[in-house]
Amino acid sequence: MSDPRALRDAFGAFLTGVTVVTTVSDEGAPIGFTANSFTSVSLDPPLLLVCLAKTSRNYQTLMTARGFAVNILAEDQKDVSNTFARPVEDRFAAVDWRAGPFGSPVFSDVAAWFDCSAHDRVDAGDHVILIGKIEAFENSGRTGLGYARGGYFTPALTEKNLLANVDGSLCLGAVAERSGEILLVPDGDDGLTLPFFDKAESESMEALEAHFTAEIGLSIRTGLLYSIYDDTNAGRQHIVYRAALGEGVPKVGQLFPLQQLPLDRIKDSAVRETVKRYGQESMLGNFGIYFGNQEKGRVHAVAKKG
Repeated sequence: MSDPRALRDAFGAFLTGVTVVTTVSDEGAPIGFTANSFTSVSLDPPLLLVCLAKTSRNYQTLMTARGFAVNILAEDQKDVSNTFARPVEDRFAAVDWRAGPFGSPVFSDVAAWFDCSAHDRVDAGDHVILIGKIEAFENSGRTGLGYARGGYFTPALTEKNLLANVDGSLCLGAVAERSGEILLVPDGDDGLTLPFFDKAESESMEALEAHFTAEIGLSIRTGLLYSIYDDTNAGRQHIVYRAALGEGVPKVGQLFPLQQLPLDRIKDSAVRETVKRYGQESMLGNFGIYFGNQEKGRVHAVAKKG
């Protein structure tokens, strides 16, 4: 038999998100605990699961509760994770929460939450698998908090490390998606490209959203980095973000379905490969960050955004 501590450390090699599972006691009091043993199970019917140790002080309550909620913490909510992982007297005083549509506590400002009815409970050694049927959910679009090897990590830190190697003239771009379509704009030479904007030296990276709105006529909400490459021919750095596109009709360019991308009309090879990769990775829901130049580089794996 393997040493339990060594086995736990080996399990810790798997990068996970961080959640707080909540429910209410028979007396109506909110209870919750931090958990990273969470996964989706099914879309039809909509099911998810979390694992609960039989030694948990919440075990008896969860075994009889009519439901529970899973709150996926955002990358700036490490304090919330720590609070619900410790024997704090009033954990819920540290968060802004409300009763979800099905009754379990859901938190504000999380990456997403799922309010579930109790679908099944499966005995599994020293744990029980709680399978919940999703009765309601909300996805904020915020980036989730990660956990591995006993410590937290955030995609923002990955971005910061990559951007530390970027200097010189910068051109900011976006793969702006809405409902399975992305925006492509004219490249000035009878072709198509992604929306790009020159970044002034005095501007921050957040200038992309303002430039986009001014020139395209729609709002965007930028997400994680998607590509950083140096165009050695032009001597310029390009930084491309994933972004959620706001509602409305763009005054420049048009939307193209991810399954019907006009790659043959994108003349810039670096942009063409960026768009092609985005279409492929969208099918898997697992994105990376390209780092290199217009001809060669590598894709850095990052935690799934959600």
